[in-house]
Amino acid sequence: MDPPKDRNDRRKRKATAGGNAASSTSGPSVTLPLKVGTLLKCRWKDGTLHPAEIIERRQTPSGDPHGYEYYVHYTEFDRRLDQWVNLEQLDLNSKDTDVYAEAQKMMTRHQKRKMKASKEGYERFDAASLQEHQALTKVKNIEKIVLGRYEIETWYFSPLPSEYKNSKKLYFCEFCLNILETKEQLQRHMRKCDLKYPPGDEIYRSGVLSLFEVDGRKNKGYTTNLCILAKFFLDHKAIPCEVASFLFYILCECDDRGCHMVAYFSKEKYSEDSYNLSCILTLPPYQQKGYGKFLIAFSYELSKREGVVGTPEKPLSDLGWRSYQSYWTRVLLNAIKEHKNDISFKKLSKMTAIRPFDVFNTLRTLKLVQYKKGGRPVICRDPKILDHHLKAAGSGGLEVDASKLIWTPYVDDLSE
Repeated sequence: MDPPKDRNDRRKRKATAGGNAASSTSGPSVTLPLKVGTLLKCRWKDGTLHPAEIIERRQTPSGDPHGYEYYVHYTEFDRRLDQWVNLEQLDLNSKDTDVYAEAQKMMTRHQKRKMKASKEGYERFDAASLQEHQALTKVKNIEKIVLGRYEIETWYFSPLPSEYKNSKKLYFCEFCLNILETKEQLQRHMRKCDLKYPPGDEIYRSGVLSLFEVDGRKNKGYTTNLCILAKFFLDHKAIPCEVASFLFYILCECDDRGCHMVAYFSKEKYSEDSYNLSCILTLPPYQQKGYGKFLIAFSYELSKREGVVGTPEKPLSDLGWRSYQSYWTRVLLNAIKEHKNDISFKKLSKMTAIRPFDVFNTLRTLKLVQYKKGGRPVICRDPKILDHHLKAAGSGGLEVDASKLIWTPYVDDLSE
């Protein structure tokens, strides 16, 4: 009788033989390697099986002509959890299971909302363009990035120059955002890089936080690399074709070594649709600190300085929508409470710099819009109802101290 180790090795060779059929005493015969599009269950990191679809395959680095790894999408989860797995993680007995129907049964209501949101954001694509986009971005091209003292697993595909096509990990200079392929290259670069903060104007400082305005036209290399970096963590946002038409607001935590980027948002210099925020990201190591809420509030503070009303660029992700709903609820209801008399939608919009449509829609969602005779809408000011909604909206987190904002609205310098 074969020793246990020899028997296991022999089974493994049989299961990975190209074009051969792998079988089980309890399941059907399966031809290997598995094809792209195969539906089956895959073992997650904690050992549990989850419905999945194979969306790509590759031969193993060992060079074995019959050995394959498979890139799987877990049908009940966001694309950011897609990963490469080996054959041993796949449950061959579950092949051809209707994993999408099974995922629906397993998902909670919250997961279903997130899944619906993950499919939003593609409205700008026609059918052919959408298919091309999904084919291009279906597999993450970089597994990890290094930024400052953090090594971060990427979530999504990001378009990169061809020189990085064989890289699995990239190193970013945390100050100038130069992209390098090895730790040694980064160390040599850091000895020469004289930047200790983003290449723009510091427009806000409070405690350890500083915020810098960076002009995409004046700092094209930095802002292009920032967009590449952000795309690793944003699925639906496209990298701007021309960064020169955008301003970037970089939030940093500062210490004696410099100012370290933690989050940012961008906005168009001139927007016909009154957009005051185009793209927003808090880097994964700094999430759950309230920086996203802070930047949303900051974008409206800039709108107030400009003397205009603003709104975020649409469509919003599910998380983005909930963040804005929470912000709008807090700001609008506090403004209503502080105003002693009845207040109109138009005046409320002017006070808060929130676009009238967002004002009306938020209050209507909260059932705070009442209609008088003749159909004229008015705002409900019942203190108990307002307090109830304010409690549900949660804390606003970090506050923007407007007195510490030193900024004037952008004016195009035609001499440049």
